[in-house]
Amino acid sequence: MTGPGSGYAVGWGTLSLINAGLAQGKNRRGLNWFLLALILGPVATLLIVLLDAKD
Repeated sequence: MTGPGSGYAVGWGTLSLINAGLAQGKNRRGLNWFLLALILGPVATLLIVLLDAKD
């Protein structure tokens, strides 16, 4: 990817992967959080961090 927005897209995608890993660590569905993070980005990260782990 090249162009003015390529770094932004790579960073957003990386954040989505990190969110999926965080969600799985809290016994939540990683794929759902990955997709949510593609839409919400850093807001999804905040939600994952603030939510308690699922039993």
